Amino acid sequence: MPACPENNASVTGALARVPVQIVDADPDFMRTLKKAAAALRDAEIPFLLAGGLAIWARGGTESDHDIDFFVKRADAERALETLVQAGMRPEQPPEQWLYKAHDDGWMVDLIFDPAGLTVDDELFARASIQEVKAMEMRVMRPDDVLLTKLLAMNEHSMNFESCLEIARQLREQIDWDYVRRRTNGSPFARAFFELVDGLKIAA
Repeated sequence: MPACPENNASVTGALARVPVQIVDADPDFMRTLKKAAAALRDAEIPFLLAGGLAIWARGGTESDHDIDFFVKRADAERALETLVQAGMRPEQPPEQWLYKAHDDGWMVDLIFDPAGLTVDDELFARASIQEVKAMEMRVMRPDDVLLTKLLAMNEHSMNFESCLEIARQLREQIDWDYVRRRTNGSPFARAFFELVDGLKIAA
C-alpha cells in the first residue's frame, strides 16, 4: 500500500524539529576526567562528579568542561597526591576550599569545602551511581549542584543564567522543597526563586 504523502510530510517536519547534538565520542577533557576518576577509584578515594559535568551526565546540555570532583576534607590531600602520581601537576590555590590538578591544558578541581554543603557520607548517599562514557562513578544530584551555586553567590558574583539553565533542563529531577529549605537565608536564592516561580519552572 503506497505511503500517504501528507503523513510523510508531517513526520518529516516533526523529525526536522528535533535538535541533533553531535559530540566528540571521547574529547580531550573527557580523557582527563576518566584518567582522574580511574586514579581516585584505584586509590579507593570516594569522590563525586560535580558541577556542570554532573548536570551533563544527568541529561543537561554539555558543560563548559570544568572537571569538578567533590572529595571529603580528610581525603583531599591524598586525592591531590594520587592525581600527581597519575601524571598531573598540582596546585594549591589561595582559596581554602579546593585543590587543583592540571593535565594537558585541562584542570581538575578537587573540592572539599563547597558553599552550603558538607562533603560527607550523607552527600554521597544522595548521589547516584551512573555510567559516564563507559565509566561508573557517583554523580551529584542536580539539586545539590544548584544549591552550591546559589549559596556561592554574593554581590560581586551572581550567575543566575546557569542556575536557570539547570532549573529548566532538569526540573523534574530537582527536589524544590529541599533547595528552598537549604537556601532560605540567602537573598540571592530568594531572587532566584522569584524568577523560577514567576516562570512556572519549579514544581
